Amino acid sequence: MSDELMSDEVAPEDEAATGDAPVNVEASALGEEMAPFDEGLGGDEELVEADLGAPVASLTEPVESDASTSILDSVLHPDEGFVGTTDKLKTKYYEKELRRLQMELVKMQEWVKANGVRVVVIFEGRDAAGKGGVIKRITERLNPRIARVAALGTATEREKTQWWFQRYVAHLPAAGEIVLFDRSWYNRALVEPVMGFCTEQQYQEFLRTAPEFERMLVRSGIILIKYWFSVSDDEQERRFRARIKDPRKRWKLSPMDLESRSRWVEYSRAKDIMFAHTDIKQAPWYAVNADDKKRARLNCISHFLTMIPYEDLTPEEIELPPRQDNEGYVRPPMSDQTFVPEAY
Repeated sequence: MSDELMSDEVAPEDEAATGDAPVNVEASALGEEMAPFDEGLGGDEELVEADLGAPVASLTEPVESDASTSILDSVLHPDEGFVGTTDKLKTKYYEKELRRLQMELVKMQEWVKANGVRVVVIFEGRDAAGKGGVIKRITERLNPRIARVAALGTATEREKTQWWFQRYVAHLPAAGEIVLFDRSWYNRALVEPVMGFCTEQQYQEFLRTAPEFERMLVRSGIILIKYWFSVSDDEQERRFRARIKDPRKRWKLSPMDLESRSRWVEYSRAKDIMFAHTDIKQAPWYAVNADDKKRARLNCISHFLTMIPYEDLTPEEIELPPRQDNEGYVRPPMSDQTFVPEAY
């Protein structure tokens, strides 16, 4: 098994150290537990049984997802033909490919706008996994009125009393818009249960309702894409230390990030449970090997482009019109204006 693709998974020796034994999750285990949800789904009962794992008691109980349907299995057990590489991408090649992909992103943007398509992209993963870097490269050349980032802060006291998905719904796209969620409603499946910010009942309710919420989004016509950025323990520590040394990056390292280091295994279990319940056919998870930032950016952007059936709507070449003739206009004296000091 590739060490890189293991990334942030729980290693076998970690499981043995905690004394936890793997527990199989099977669709048939739903039974009466999910009956109230099945009654209101109409023709989607079979989808629920196929896509939604049985609720788990707590984060101390590890979960194995269905190997035939979950993206988790492809991360833990890659194809035998996979050949990893530790060679770094040459900067010149990386910049050339990034430029090419960004040109395609512009074409995709024009198609989304012209056809009134709605796109939601979720970026989740470990702290310092490189989510922000990918989002920056995606939006760098796009129109901010079409492609925007939703990075929600801590919920207010009022928002804490709302339906969990309520404040995220307010940021969903209208026709012709792309919204990139830098972390999303999946805080309820990761940070909140690990840090004790939600109750067990709230956590279990999220695992049951998140798949249905996302099916509703897809049925409404939204293209929903979910990325998990997977980074190894050693690489995350290296990036944390780089942030500590560089004052320009220190703001990226919050007390919550530091606390997450001491709960690595708990986060791994939470992610495994999240995958088992929310890796559904209508909105599967796509794992990005993020130990190499440059490769992760190129791989994620190129995959994102394949998920949108766009066409090249590049406008015809623009011809610059002649400037209006000066018809008696007199410019005020330059001394009447306040200029920025020319320090350079």
